[in-house]
Amino acid sequence: MMDIARRVHDHSWRLDPIVRSLLDTDFYKLLMLQMIRDLHGDVQATFTLINRSGGVRLAEIIDESELREQLDHARTVRLSKKELIWLAGNSFYGTERMFAPDFLAWLAAFRLPEYELRTVDGQFELRFEGPWTHTSMWEIPALAIINELRSRAVLRHKGRFALDVLYARAKAKLWSKLERLRELPDLVLSDFGTRRRHGFLWQRWCLEALKEGLGPRFIGTSNVLLAMQGDLEAIGTNAHELPMVLAALADNDAEVAAAPYRVLREWQAHYGGNLLVVLPDAFGTAAFLSHAPDWVADWTGFRPDSMPPIEGGEQILAWWQAHGRDAREKLLIFSDGMDVESIEATHRHFHGRVRLSFGWGTNLTNDFRGCDPDGGRGLEPISLVAKVTSANGRPAVKLSDNRAKATGDAAEIERYLSIFGGGARPWQELRV
Repeated sequence: MMDIARRVHDHSWRLDPIVRSLLDTDFYKLLMLQMIRDLHGDVQATFTLINRSGGVRLAEIIDESELREQLDHARTVRLSKKELIWLAGNSFYGTERMFAPDFLAWLAAFRLPEYELRTVDGQFELRFEGPWTHTSMWEIPALAIINELRSRAVLRHKGRFALDVLYARAKAKLWSKLERLRELPDLVLSDFGTRRRHGFLWQRWCLEALKEGLGPRFIGTSNVLLAMQGDLEAIGTNAHELPMVLAALADNDAEVAAAPYRVLREWQAHYGGNLLVVLPDAFGTAAFLSHAPDWVADWTGFRPDSMPPIEGGEQILAWWQAHGRDAREKLLIFSDGMDVESIEATHRHFHGRVRLSFGWGTNLTNDFRGCDPDGGRGLEPISLVAKVTSANGRPAVKLSDNRAKATGDAAEIERYLSIFGGGARPWQELRV
């Protein structure tokens, strides 16, 4: 077992790379990438870093030269022969050869594209411009790099014993959560914590704790590298960028309105089974459900993402019922800011009514609240994202069910609201 406190204390070499593998990313990135390359290989897309916790001035915590070193190193990383063989030969979601040989051959030469970085008013402005097939792959490593550099900066001047205490408290805190989760009957849970983790080593420790603490109720991780190293299932489906890009590319309002369903058609042509999970909230869940064609109800399940979990789940159950489907045969995956309290409440509310699964993210891999023996709050997680902001030069928009998560040009947001309806989009405070 790695002694994390000693490892953190001993950061002494010139560059300790955070990203050491292109597989240190979320599984859905590879699934989406294969479809994007097949259908939209000529699309240019820009991704932009967005710090929704604006009170945390990242550029005053992280040295810009250190960030550049880590980003530059990530651009040198290539997939190894061992990693490519594992992707080619492993079974994902019960499917052999999930990734086509021509895609894997293309991936063998893949490298992350260039980036643009500058500091403005205490914040980093970080952009990735280029082919969608390449810029998309920056999202997860960029977020992981910045979050871990922030952790390192806070921990850099702590002594060996202070670090021991800090990590002991964090371990005890996580274990107490697992003791509570063990009491939930039929719990199904996976790790979704890569993008805003405290650090790679800590995420790996958390997964080992989940394996021992929850046993078979822990079903896998979204992190492809850790799935390979830990003999775990790689978990993930699709993300908001797909409807955001297709809507941005649309030539009229009708095509914008149809974009979420076009995405599902394209996805269904590539994947099936438990990968047929709908992410309905890019432009609002109510709008999505009100216009969704009947065939969407035949999909395996939904992942409500930006609405309070019980409220979002109830909307989807009512929609299934209205379409004559038995919710007990369907799947709901809850993953937005979940922690032990919301997992318990959601599980108890829906248990027996629908198949349930939970993706545990930031509050699994980056919950150090109250653990610092010096009383500092610099390790508290922040809401940091990297979103697609344009496609072929056109602005991309996300409305969300939570106004705090909306992204895009103000005029375009108003246009999208006129297309999808304003609806009930309350402002909900973001902690992670």
